[in-house]
Amino acid sequence: MEEKKNPVYSRTDTGKVNLTDAEWKNLLPKDVYDIAREKGTEWAFTGKYWNAKDKGTYYCAACGNPLFVSDTKFESGCGWPSFYQPISKTSVIYTPDNSHGMQRTEVQCGRCKSHLGHVFDDGPPPTGLRYCINSVILDFEKAKEVEKKYKEKE
Repeated sequence: MEEKKNPVYSRTDTGKVNLTDAEWKNLLPKDVYDIAREKGTEWAFTGKYWNAKDKGTYYCAACGNPLFVSDTKFESGCGWPSFYQPISKTSVIYTPDNSHGMQRTEVQCGRCKSHLGHVFDDGPPPTGLRYCINSVILDFEKAKEVEKKYKEKE
């Protein structure tokens, strides 16, 4: 059974989540809220997943939306978890970000529009993209745990 972190958290519901910042503030831990709603960034090389090598799936920590699989994670040297593609075309959305005197593309959760990080065009094949994502906004489930749950349902 998936851990229910808040009333909108679901790893299977694809319905859009539209809450006010005040509602999010009441639902999310402070560190998750700061990244997800305030567009914060954790320090490089400090997040729990920047150097993770386990096989499995990464989800949005705010709403549970599936975002990335570990097979698309790679070591970029930037200090944040890096992926070359999301799970699906609808799992993330893209927004221009011209803050801090830079022109970047922000990556948001496709279900709840939480800030995840940014995407850059210096990644490996086959996409050439590097999704640079904050660990704080990610939940992870190891592949073995997913397989075990699947087998229990048979």
